Amino acid sequence: MSCKTLVVLTGAGISEESGLPTFRASDGLWMNHKVTDVATPEAFRANPELVLEFYNQRRRNVAAANPNQAHLTIAGLEKEFNVRIVTQNIDNLHERAGSSDVLHLHGEIFKMRSSRDETILEDIHGDIKPGDLAPDGSQWRPHIVWFGEPVPEIDIASQIMRMADVFLLVGSSLQVYPAAGLLNYVPAECPKFIIDKNIPEIGKLPNLHHINKPATKGIVDFVEALNQLDL
Repeated sequence: MSCKTLVVLTGAGISEESGLPTFRASDGLWMNHKVTDVATPEAFRANPELVLEFYNQRRRNVAAANPNQAHLTIAGLEKEFNVRIVTQNIDNLHERAGSSDVLHLHGEIFKMRSSRDETILEDIHGDIKPGDLAPDGSQWRPHIVWFGEPVPEIDIASQIMRMADVFLLVGSSLQVYPAAGLLNYVPAECPKFIIDKNIPEIGKLPNLHHINKPATKGIVDFVEALNQLDL
């Protein structure tokens, strides 16, 4: 089994059980803010103080959270599989659980970047404040892919999808593009599993198995199913 590749795509639902709210609540707000007020380049230009403080609070929330059993179990599967994780999440709970190969599609809360040059990056564990400047003289901003911005890692993510011998989707509503289109790159013959309290509509994919449970409970069923596969 050591040569087989397990590709895992995760969304906010896997971190919800660690106390981190999902991006899109039923009322359309994220932590009492409209997404358009805190997660677009236009919002940052219009009110950088609000946007910086919003992500400062997200950083504090992530720092206070701990990986849950779903994160830990996925990390443990590296003993048997080549596990490649692509996550829509900006938290570092996969890494803290012990996963060694994690691609963040939408950025990372513990990194900041120049407002002018996205290749200028530094780690950040405290707050970013107005007037904190990058080496190029521009305001530091969270290293987050906001709505309306390109997703630089999407091509790498699609290549990872193609490598799957087994595919697992955990906790994603598949409402955000281009990440939602990544399933189209998973090989047709590959066994595919979805763990979610609310299974998203994804059309008819071959070899698809639904596990209609929260991440920490569904991951137990997934491991059982994994052990029964003839790989």
